[in-house]
Amino acid sequence: MTTLALPRKTLHITAMAVPLAGWTLHTTVLRRRLVQARRDPLTSTWRREEFTDRAQRLLERHPDEVVLVLADADHFKQLNDRHGHAAGDTALAAIGSRLTEWAGRHGVAGRLGGDEFAALARVEPRHQGLRLEHLARLMTRPVPYGDGLLPLTVSLGAATPAAIGTTDLPTLMRAADTAMYEGKHTGHIVHARPDHAHTPSVNGRRQGRPGTTIRTTTGR
Repeated sequence: MTTLALPRKTLHITAMAVPLAGWTLHTTVLRRRLVQARRDPLTSTWRREEFTDRAQRLLERHPDEVVLVLADADHFKQLNDRHGHAAGDTALAAIGSRLTEWAGRHGVAGRLGGDEFAALARVEPRHQGLRLEHLARLMTRPVPYGDGLLPLTVSLGAATPAAIGTTDLPTLMRAADTAMYEGKHTGHIVHARPDHAHTPSVNGRRQGRPGTTIRTTTGR
């Protein structure tokens, strides 16, 4: 009796393990798909909503050692018109990749829309200046494309809780966005001042920028 019971028990456990293993695989695949859905497919950076959630948590945990950067590709329409949309996509992918590299595994990078990006990195205050200079140089490197190189220039604005006096992400984004616009096409990264945080904005972006128009509906 004992010799027959052991195989039956083993068979029963195996029969239970097969669907369990299948369910585990299904859950893993589903989780990966959910994560991918939160990422921009072109640049692999986080989409706006996921970026803001992660960035705000990072701000709350490390308010004294973070720096926020907003980035905007210069002359992007001209690049598309001259080299084609595939070249424009390549440039956007390069911006996303470089911001992700710069933010590092403890930071977060996201695509806000179009050719606009944001990144939040953990950097000790004494190193923030050097890290931002490194990012500015990184963003001027031409992008390999086909048999040649695409020129790339990116306007950058940076904001820190210490400089602006808040850990509120929309306020920091507003300040960084205004600073970036102040230095548009100069090739220099602009550090936000407290007054930059008072510019009217929608979702941390200056009013009038693409995607900031608030649509209203009226009854008939």
